[in-house]
Amino acid sequence: MSNAIDPALFRETLGHYPTGVAVVTAVAEEDGPVGMVVGTFSSVSLDPPLIAFFPAVSSKSFARLRNARAFAINVLAADQEPLCRRLATSEADKFDGVRWRPGPLGSPILEDAVSWIECTFDLVREAGDHYVVLGLVHGLAVQRSTLPLLFFQGGYGQFSPGSFIAAPDPDLIQAAQLAETIRSQVEDLSAEFAVNCSVLVKIGADAVQVLAANQGPVAEPFPLGHRQPIVPPLGAVFLMNSTPAEVNEWLRRAPDDSLDRRDLYRTLLDKVRERGYSLLVAEPELLQRHQAVLSAFELSHRLPRQERAVRQATAELADLFCPDLVPGRRYDLASIVVPVPARADLPQLAIRVTGLPAALPTEEIEFWTRRLRRVAARAAAAMSGTLR
Repeated sequence: MSNAIDPALFRETLGHYPTGVAVVTAVAEEDGPVGMVVGTFSSVSLDPPLIAFFPAVSSKSFARLRNARAFAINVLAADQEPLCRRLATSEADKFDGVRWRPGPLGSPILEDAVSWIECTFDLVREAGDHYVVLGLVHGLAVQRSTLPLLFFQGGYGQFSPGSFIAAPDPDLIQAAQLAETIRSQVEDLSAEFAVNCSVLVKIGADAVQVLAANQGPVAEPFPLGHRQPIVPPLGAVFLMNSTPAEVNEWLRRAPDDSLDRRDLYRTLLDKVRERGYSLLVAEPELLQRHQAVLSAFELSHRLPRQERAVRQATAELADLFCPDLVPGRRYDLASIVVPVPARADLPQLAIRVTGLPAALPTEEIEFWTRRLRRVAARAAAAMSGTLR
């Protein structure tokens, strides 16, 4: 039986499998910096740490590169396609104008690459018309957490995390329209008490800010349209009337899924259900860390790695969430959030107040929450009127 395979069919079939794009770089004794673009880079082993790539036997770039004492794998970012095309040529001067620095073993580390891995050659073996090259890892780092460059069906592109795409959807459009019906009430509340007041909507596993009135002395850190993953303990106001399955889905988003943490989050959820609102105590260091990872999450195109950091930073707020209010004590609050009662077929809305005065006594906090719940009830009535 013949094993002959049509080369064009072979390329077309395997071209349906996307690959990352990396540049292997080294400093050759006689030629200076050399490099080649590969789409066949892979991890092989953790102990010992080994990686692999598969250059063509006919590759002139690899012929120059294989005599170096060390080499680096540079994982390219999605915005580095021009650099990729430049380094994919056979030109002798292709490193002219390319910004790089030497790694610990002297290999070129490309500026703005996603990550780099510096290795020494462990094994080079022929496999058909390619080599299998194993590299022993000596150093590595992530230097820019962003989307990688991908190669798919003969073209370059980038990864889009589907569950985090902020594409318009009917619930978001409807929520924005409903929020407009209560704009005057939100703006009046913001002006009357000199606070920042916003309307949030639950879209999937995110809370999206669809309306904002910022009359408080402290700048609102997030813009209109900001999406924040709903991770325990936050987002509890959206689960006031949720089913056990919906609560379990919320609990699974926490970075620690242990029974102790689940019990803690259930207790906090029960407090929110009993009170009809949630409070978050102001602790500057933890809040600044939370805001920083949320900003990094957005700037990184909402990468899974950054989402894990958001989940961890959010979980660290559990001790600040829904404290027991003791008469006579004063509290610094980061936020008060109340749900807007609505029919089950409508998007879930909530009103959030931030930029609150410092050292609020318990009695004043209780006044604030009563005031906000009345606004939420009027908002629900206003929304209901628009649906008749």
